[in-house]
Amino acid sequence: MPSEFDLIRRHFSPSLTHTLLGCGDDCALVVPSPGRQLAITTDLLVEGTHFLPGTDAEALGHKTLAVNLSDLAAMGAQPRWIFLALSLPVADETWVAAFARGLLALADRFGVDLAGGDTTRGPRTLCVTAIGEVVPGRALRRDGAKLGDDVYVSGCTGEAAFGLQTCRETVAAAASDVAHCRQRLDRPDPRVALGLALAGVAHACIDVSDGLVADLGHVCEASGLGARLDWSCVPQSSALSCCPPDARRRHVLSGGDDYELIFTAPTAARHEIAMRAAEAGTPVTRIGAMVMPPGVRVFDRDGRDITPGRGGFDHFG
Repeated sequence: MPSEFDLIRRHFSPSLTHTLLGCGDDCALVVPSPGRQLAITTDLLVEGTHFLPGTDAEALGHKTLAVNLSDLAAMGAQPRWIFLALSLPVADETWVAAFARGLLALADRFGVDLAGGDTTRGPRTLCVTAIGEVVPGRALRRDGAKLGDDVYVSGCTGEAAFGLQTCRETVAAAASDVAHCRQRLDRPDPRVALGLALAGVAHACIDVSDGLVADLGHVCEASGLGARLDWSCVPQSSALSCCPPDARRRHVLSGGDDYELIFTAPTAARHEIAMRAAEAGTPVTRIGAMVMPPGVRVFDRDGRDITPGRGGFDHFG
């Protein structure tokens, strides 16, 4: 059985592009770009809580990094470095090799250096700390929304939640729709280009990890405002067409793991938002406005309040 140092040397020693000293020493040495602030985030994925036992290792490698890059995207930061900590029940080199392929392929796509980390024996737990750079004063924070701002969402929410449902039970859906939604669950696409494009024009931003309503609620709370959403404007994936209306609404409004971006921007910036989103290659949809009083409310086209009773995922809820 390989030692932890064998695993690191064989699978987690990629070439580095902007790191002075990476894996193999007590600390990494990095030099931030002049005139930039560092945005730092960490996410923990635990088997049985965040992913199902038996989930494909290569997909897990992708997702473990993607959820962190999504946090950097939500701040308008350029990803630069990551640190990986793994707790594994056994030193399964086949599993580790596949995990590393998934993680490093995504890191290479975004020009991110794996600069260090740690491994230990224990329940399967995956943790990445990611560091990005942002121009001072241009970070997209949760507390920046303004009264009257438009509310936007990228892509479609609800697909990952439906993908998880299909993993747990048999669903009468087209095989192509099931495959698409499971791909969205297992291999989310962090909206890094959109986050960078929004810096300097959007007022506030957050990524959808726990559900559209729940995560927008964090923006509302931080900004001291509320949000009114128009259900008829919220984009709905055709892959969810097989779902009953209530289930589809629950997936779209309360399902997590989509890693889309919700952001607010002034009404005067609508043309600029459309241009920047197009340049980033990411569709965005205006779905509501920031209002008073506090709280997120969702209304149908007839003006009926259809806000879900439970906003989204809560680890201790």
